[in-house]
Amino acid sequence: MMGERTVAQEALFYSFNLERHVPADHLLRSIDRFVDLSGIREHLRPFYSSTGRPSIDPELMIRMLIIGYCMGIRSERRLM
Repeated sequence: MMGERTVAQEALFYSFNLERHVPADHLLRSIDRFVDLSGIREHLRPFYSSTGRPSIDPELMIRMLIIGYCMGIRSERRLM
């Protein structure tokens, strides 16, 4: 059906604010404050192909591994 929608769709979406859900003294905030991985992408760029499907961001992957180690999560599937 074409035309203007007459029902509101706000009920389909929810508002989530990460800052409200992670306490200020949480371990993850301390890790984020002290671990600087800003140069890792440029350092690893020669090892990634420019063609094909993009892979997981190396900075994200290393952060996930650090969090998994600190939280005792051994499975990458559970970590996701």
